Amino acid sequence: MKTILFKAEKREGSGTSNAKSLRNAGKVPCVIYGAGENLHFTIYESDFKNLVYTPNVYKVKIDLEGNSYDAILQDLQFHAVSEAIIHADFMAVDDSRAVVMDIPVRVVGNSPGVRAGGTLVKKINRLRLRGLVKNLPDYIDVNTDTLEIGQSVKVKNLVPGEFEILDAKENAIVSCKTTRALMQEAAVEEGE
Repeated sequence: MKTILFKAEKREGSGTSNAKSLRNAGKVPCVIYGAGENLHFTIYESDFKNLVYTPNVYKVKIDLEGNSYDAILQDLQFHAVSEAIIHADFMAVDDSRAVVMDIPVRVVGNSPGVRAGGTLVKKINRLRLRGLVKNLPDYIDVNTDTLEIGQSVKVKNLVPGEFEILDAKENAIVSCKTTRALMQEAAVEEGE
């Protein structure tokens, strides 16, 4: 899994007025859980761009006053009107403890149903996985090489690696549907 480095500054005060002054300075109040005691710090809001506004998933390395912490983004809070990030929670991770993360789905292959005129519909963009951070992939490949019109690839069709897929087994990830043009063509042929 790819890693993003954040330079953080220790947060001295706490409370609403302190958090408001930090946000006015372009910083986001943050906390990291699971690294012994909870650590409060700040990161510049612009640094979140490559972590939040991307379809990819990353592990985060937080450099806080000479100490380094491996973590994953656990939760974000956004301002109701401006949609600015107002708070971030991180969870410390190590190689011996399993974590739960939403991993993006990537569709690969050339579906015979699409070649016959069907439409490929992606129903799930991310799958929830549990495993060690080092074993979690950057994305889950869903192969459509055998997908005909009216068929779908479900979670149960995927072969998990060294991780567990937590989504319901019957959930369809990708399906191949008939287009209106094919239905009209079939109706014309039936009418003749």
